[in-house]
Parts: sequence; C-alpha cells; structure tokens
Amino acid sequence: METYNNTVLEQLPQHLKRYVVAQRYERYTALDQALWRYVMRQNYSFLKDVAYYPYIPGLKKAGLSIETIPNLQEMNDSLKLIGWGAVTVDGFIPPAAFMEFQAHRVLVIAADIRQLEHIEYTPAPDIIHESSGHAPIIGEADYAAYLQYFGEIGTKALSSGKDFELYEAIRQLSILKEQTTTTTVELAAAEKNLQTIQQNMGEPSEMALLSRLHWWTVEYGLIGDALNPKIYGAGLLSSIGESASCMQDDVPKLPYDLYAIEYPYDITKPQPQLFVTPDFEHLRMVLDKFADTMAFRVGGKQSVEKAIDCRSVCTLAYSSGLQVSGIFTSANVDKNLSYIQTQGPTALAFAGKQLEGHGINYHSEGFGSPVGNLRDADHDLEDFDDATLIQYGIVEGQQCLLNFASGITVAGTVQRIFRQFDKIVLISFTSCRVYRGEDVYFRPEWGPYDMAVGSEIVSVFAGAADKDAYEALEEHLDHASSSKSNEPEDVKLVNLHAAIRSLREKGFDEEAWLAIFNLFGSENADHWLGLVELFEIAQANGAEELTKLAEEQLLEFIDRYAYLKKLIDDGLRVAKEEAINNQ
Repeated sequence: METYNNTVLEQLPQHLKRYVVAQRYERYTALDQALWRYVMRQNYSFLKDVAYYPYIPGLKKAGLSIETIPNLQEMNDSLKLIGWGAVTVDGFIPPAAFMEFQAHRVLVIAADIRQLEHIEYTPAPDIIHESSGHAPIIGEADYAAYLQYFGEIGTKALSSGKDFELYEAIRQLSILKEQTTTTTVELAAAEKNLQTIQQNMGEPSEMALLSRLHWWTVEYGLIGDALNPKIYGAGLLSSIGESASCMQDDVPKLPYDLYAIEYPYDITKPQPQLFVTPDFEHLRMVLDKFADTMAFRVGGKQSVEKAIDCRSVCTLAYSSGLQVSGIFTSANVDKNLSYIQTQGPTALAFAGKQLEGHGINYHSEGFGSPVGNLRDADHDLEDFDDATLIQYGIVEGQQCLLNFASGITVAGTVQRIFRQFDKIVLISFTSCRVYRGEDVYFRPEWGPYDMAVGSEIVSVFAGAADKDAYEALEEHLDHASSSKSNEPEDVKLVNLHAAIRSLREKGFDEEAWLAIFNLFGSENADHWLGLVELFEIAQANGAEELTKLAEEQLLEFIDRYAYLKKLIDDGLRVAKEEAINNQ
C-alpha cells in the first residue's frame, strides 16, 4: 500500500489495503492539469452560489486547489486534521469495499482523470469526481458523521448474485467509455449487456436499495428549502454540466424520505428528479429506518434466505455470539430454520475475531449446525451451567445424545466445550452422527464435528466476521492502470498545454503567446481548451488584440462544432468575469 503520513490510514485493516495503489503524480500531463483547472474554475463560478458549503474554504480544508490536480499527501495533511484520510485506487472497487473505506473515514479516490471529450461528466470514477466532489464537504461535521455511518451500514448490506453481474457490467462499460481505443462495436455490446442485466434484476437486494439512498444523498443530494435548495451531492459538485441543469425548474425536487429507495438510477444519464433533505440529521434518520429492515438487525429465517441468495461470503451470528462466515446453501433451511449449512471455506469467530483453529483451512469443505433449543429444556443450551451440562450428559470425554426441539439429533462423544465469557458457543464431537429421521447431515466417517450453539440467528451480514483472517490477501497493486493512450496527436496536444502552462507560470510574453496560438487550428476540435486558456491569459494581462484573436478563433470552433458551444461560452464567461473582478 502507498504510504501516507496519516494515522487514519495506518489503522486500515489489511484486507482494504490491497485495493490501494500509488497515485504516481508525475503521470498527469499538462492536458490533465488544464482539464482539472477548467472544471474547477467552472465549479467555483457556479457552485459559489448554489453549493451548500463555502466552496473555496471547503477545498482548502481538504487540501485541494483550483489550479492543480491534488497530491494525495497534501490532501492527507489537511484531512487528518478533521479525522479523515484519502487513498487512490485503480478505478472501480467492489461496493462493499467502498463502503468499508467510508466506515473507516477514508475517501476512496480514483487515480485516473477523465478524457477531454468527457470533461462535463464521466460514469467512470475519476479524481475530479472523488476529490472535488466528496472531499470539500467533509469539513461539515454532521455530513462527515453521516458519511461514516452510511459506510458502517453499507458494509453489512447483503447483495444478490445479480448485483455482482450488474457491478461488473457497469465497470466494463465505464472503462470502455474512457479508453481511447474502444470501438463502436465494443461499446454497443457493453451497453446491450448492461441493459439486459438491468432488465432482469428481479427483486432488489439490500445493497441495491441502499445504493439508491447513497445515490440520492451522497452523490446527488440537495439540502435546504425545496424551492431554493443547495447542492451537497458529490456527483453534482463534480459535474459542470449537471450541477447547472439540475437546478432548472423542469427537474422535480422531491422531499427526501425512505421512499427514495423506490427510485432506481442510471449513472450514464442526467437524473430525472432529485431529493431535498432539510438537514443532515434527517439523512441519518432515514438511513436508520432502512437499517431496521436489514438482515443484520432482523436476523431469523428471512435473513438467512437473503444470505443464501447472495451466493457470496456472509456471516450468520447465533444468539450465543458465535459467528459463522461462509457461502450459505439452502439444502437444510426448513420453515423453522433448524439447520444452517455452508459450502466451501468457512470460518468461526466471536466478536469479530476468528476462533483459534477454526479458520478456512480447517473448515475448508463447509460447515453445518443446528439452530434452536434442546427438547424439554427450560432454558437455552448457550446458558447451561456446569450442573445442567452434566444433567444432559454433555461432559467432555463422554458420549451424549442431544435431541433438539426441531427433531434434529446429535449423537457422539463430546471432545470439547467452548465458552466465550458466560456463553457456550461451540461443542466439538468425535464419532458423531447428525440426523433428523432419514435425513443425515453428518456422518462419523467425515471426521470431528463442531456444533454451533445458539437458540436463534440474530444477525446476518455481508462478508466475513474477521475479514483479515478469512480472506487470502492478494498482492498489493503497486500501479494505477491508465485508460489513456498517448497517440501522436495526443502528444502534440499535451505539449501545447505544457507550453501554455509555462506561459502562465513564468509570466506573460506576447511573442510566446503568439507562437503558441499559431500552432492551434480550428480543424482539431480538441484545441478548444487550449484556446480558452490563451484567451484567459490575454484577457488577464490586458492584451486586447490577442484577446480578440483568441475569441474569434473560438467562435469559429462554435460554428464548426456546435456541441462545444456551452463549454467554450462558459470558459469565456468565467475568464471575463475574473478580469472584471480583478480590475
């Protein structure tokens, strides 16, 4: 993992550190810097009036500037003062990992920056969205608390198998859209695949519903009065197109409540409606309402069925506190939830820490155990004292027969009784047979049998209880893959922007300005941003003739490329406003 001087990052668990990559700041080109600068200048010009928080102070609190792409160490130097941190990752990471970073008060920032053709908006994660969108508002204590709390809830949300298919389809499409080598055939195929999956999702999972709340608050939220709301959502704060269009009257502004989960979203299109919260406390209240319906708070058979549908690692917590982590199957889940079963690597834990000797290597082929009380027992097995254990023949080294109220029988020799504090959590047997009528769940020849103890399943949540112990850690990614390719024309454009940046930093020189200007031509649509910058430099230095030259050239661009009109007009407007303000 890339090392930053921030104690918040030092406390990250190992299984999250594997997603962190080096930022490699030197790979950002002068064109990248110009792109960042344009977006941030536009953001400031518009957002200073419609953003919820003071935009410039918010940027400074997060270690950001309008002029240059943020350096992650500088961001961490600032964020650690408010108890947060930031790391760079290679594009998309799994939603559960994203949520867990958030729970640890760490912002996840994609290392790449969007292409010039996607300057207004990109569905792929990029450093503009993640840093300029999320980071500046972290200084708002109530919002930061909500963001962390959302991460804590989101980490426990159960996904479905369809969710993973959708995530992969979105990831692939977003990558293709940012790659300069993508063909129209490849793009069409990816879009069709995504559409097919979206149309066949079935009932939304906990994670799918929770992601809607995340979208309509953290990404696209408005706050205040519905008639005059302010923007706080990162997706809006980092989109120079939608941050303006969303405030128009034709975009409905609905009061934010739990019914927002009924509104799915499409990351590739402008949002048809937005939600307005009166304050950040209201966000937490709505989130709590939803959390009360989630498996980690509800437990029971219905929650176990969600874990089975997930088809990935989940944790079931017994009333004794024992936690079973693995991939759960439906083989022995009857109407009363009398038996749970996993397939493949499984681990047992208590209070989030793996029990010694009960990791995935030991339970490599799965784990099964009854749920419930013994027949005719007046209290739960987990609460038996030594005298009651003897009464029921549960003595280490002796054979015993346990008859559960569900009809399941466990017959074998007690090897060991495991306690955690005042609870019995596990009983290990040898020569053990587990059955109900003709159904056999475990045979003596299969080896030792470990029986979980607990009258009910009180909580079900995504992932392993002890993730660091459960997950086989992959090698850390020590590079950030870039979706860009430096084709000859790109190199020329980068060099032109490098010359413009040098002109701005070293001081205005009319001959140098003209030398650069003469290299631009209206036949290349990508030259518009450089000409906007040249216009700005000339305007700021009172060079009227040069200003006129650049503006005339830009007007030719608009005539030739109508789709650039708003981008060019906005660039000219901001430069003119700045010149007036500096007079």
